[in-house]
Amino acid sequence: MSYTTTTCFHSCFLLFCLLSALSCVSMFSGIETGDLEKRDDLFPQILRDEAVARLYELGKVSDGKGYLERTFLSPASMRAINLIRKWMEDAGLRTWVDQMGNVHGRVDGANANAEALLIGSHMDTVVDAGMFDGSLGIVSAISALKAMHFNGKLEKLKRPVEVIAFSDEEGVRFQTTFLGSGAIAGILPATTLEISDKRDVMIKDFLKENSIDITEESLLKLKYDPKSVWGYVEVHIEQGPVLEQVGFPLGVVKGIAGQTRLKVTVRGSQGHAGTVPMSMRQDPMAAAAEQIVVLESLCKHPEEYLSYDAHCSDSTVKSLSSSLVCTVGEISTWPSASNVIPGQVTYTVDIRAIDDLGREAVIYDLSKQIYQICDKRSVSCIIEHKHDAGAVICDSDLSSQLKSATYSALKKMEGDIQEEVPTLMSGAGHDAMAISHLTKVGMLFVRCRGGISHSPQEHVLDNDVWAAGLATLSFLENLS
Repeated sequence: MSYTTTTCFHSCFLLFCLLSALSCVSMFSGIETGDLEKRDDLFPQILRDEAVARLYELGKVSDGKGYLERTFLSPASMRAINLIRKWMEDAGLRTWVDQMGNVHGRVDGANANAEALLIGSHMDTVVDAGMFDGSLGIVSAISALKAMHFNGKLEKLKRPVEVIAFSDEEGVRFQTTFLGSGAIAGILPATTLEISDKRDVMIKDFLKENSIDITEESLLKLKYDPKSVWGYVEVHIEQGPVLEQVGFPLGVVKGIAGQTRLKVTVRGSQGHAGTVPMSMRQDPMAAAAEQIVVLESLCKHPEEYLSYDAHCSDSTVKSLSSSLVCTVGEISTWPSASNVIPGQVTYTVDIRAIDDLGREAVIYDLSKQIYQICDKRSVSCIIEHKHDAGAVICDSDLSSQLKSATYSALKKMEGDIQEEVPTLMSGAGHDAMAISHLTKVGMLFVRCRGGISHSPQEHVLDNDVWAAGLATLSFLENLS
């Protein structure tokens, strides 16, 4: 999930998700292994033991010393690419790496001309990351296909299956998400290659440094033909506390909140901290601080700020009250010295909501308030839209198949299952958002301890990894 994604949802958003899952309260606090390891159809050595070992191995592939950091096409990402390709080939897949650094592993199955199922997640991380975000979806898919390869069913798949490890979902280095999946979906404009990082290195130049010579024309050619794709499925840790709260290892995702990222630059008058009177200051730091407090208030109480009109109805505001979350995740100042009034302050804003019209209304009102504060304080403001993604509703048929696969997997592991598989919304962004522009999408969430993500404390139980792999296997075996 993107680098500013919160690991703790707004309390109202948590309530919203809990209400979706309350009817599914279960005793799945932990799956007992017992004699399960002796059953051939559960593949514990592949779907649990090896999968967990691979997650830990990939979690050690890092550019940071003592913490996990693996950003777009960094040296660690290049090592991860080689490792993932090796695992794909071990599962009987044909592999390649495209010009945006996405790793592909494909099997044609019984009908190479049929529309393909795409399945996967992202291999990049945030800074000081956990080892399951993104990686679990990649490893679960590879493990499930390896189990099919092991029992001779891989070539009997009814349609081609392609695992993709996307190169950049988090957007850490270039402050723009979905570089990997966006290229496949064909939603990246050609100007994407001109985006620069904090050191003013453009994406196209960075790719050249990694021996990838990409042009605007070749970027556009990375897009898959929608007629060649049947659908996309992504397994991902929940990154929230709902599944743990209801005591279930897996849940089916109904939809993904829309997301906007802004970059706000406030410019004032740089000066000496001891000689400029308070009444004469044009301080961008004070202006930015006031703007951030206004953002927090707006997002906590949207009903007190937004006006009701044709674009912002009562139902829209009610939806915002249960799903809107806003975050300022990064602030930088210039020249950043304790005895200098800053000349410039830049900060990021991350806004998410299930209702797209409501999110747009929040952005409109926030922008108005930011400019008013700048005018009042005699400083200048620039608001840049760095990322916009509309809310995504998952395909009902894919969701139904994922629910059936989950039920089948848990029934094999636990016996008779009386409870419904939980369904919930995602407040975090995922590659499925980008791929939804190409084909129908479905997602399966996996329980994570405490709902913690984007942290070294991120953790998934070994048997929940097993359950995810087994559900993926069941889904693949029953492909139509």
